[in-house]
Amino acid sequence: MTETAMGSDWQAWQDSWDRQQEWYMPDREERFRVMLDMVEALVGPEPRVLDLACGTGSISDRLLKRFPKAESVGVDLDPALLAIAQGYFEGEDRIRFVRADLKDPHWTARLPHDSYDAVLTATALHWLHTEDLRGLYGQLGGLVRDGGVFLNADRMPDDSTPRINAAERAFRHAQMDRAKEAGTVDWAEWWQLAAADPRLAGPTAERFAIYGEHADGDTPSAQWHAQVLRDAGFAEARPVWTSPTDSLVLALK
Repeated sequence: MTETAMGSDWQAWQDSWDRQQEWYMPDREERFRVMLDMVEALVGPEPRVLDLACGTGSISDRLLKRFPKAESVGVDLDPALLAIAQGYFEGEDRIRFVRADLKDPHWTARLPHDSYDAVLTATALHWLHTEDLRGLYGQLGGLVRDGGVFLNADRMPDDSTPRINAAERAFRHAQMDRAKEAGTVDWAEWWQLAAADPRLAGPTAERFAIYGEHADGDTPSAQWHAQVLRDAGFAEARPVWTSPTDSLVLALK
């Protein structure tokens, strides 16, 4: 199915979101695999999961396919991405969605459960500034059960290696340029397609009224995340996967 024909198929929208994200993060599937490996290792194959800032439900999709007895609650504020998620998962009784603003100090009151075996998030919390993120981590310390886990995969740069960073960025952008020439849809183009779909036009306009064009948050180091998570009540925290630009930080309650 072509990009312009996606309006008739929620699966196509989900696949298109994945392709767009993979243009920026070619190792995206690897981080998801490690994330779910750690969930299984630490809390088992039947987890109750909070998919935090879930977007279209990319994490939940992989979770439910891998673990038939898993349960997921997806929470997000973005009305367009939630519309895709709800359309894609229609009829799936192992998942439900909640619309909430993670900056709202009372957002957890909207959740259907008081505690979770695992809270998972990817490529989302860089939308928050560090003080908002610190507050969120404090709330997660109360949501994750004892022995449960929190995993955050996101951009966590190391500014102490400027030459390595510059070389990696040049190499990565050269690859992205080649993929773009071959027809890859980027972030801005993807949202243009969403705005052209009658079912997503309204939610997309609302989404941009909420967020603007893109994040204005912060990208602290993996070490910062680990320390703040320990301060929030997690017993252990460290990166369990890294790429040249991103890390997957795991915190164990």
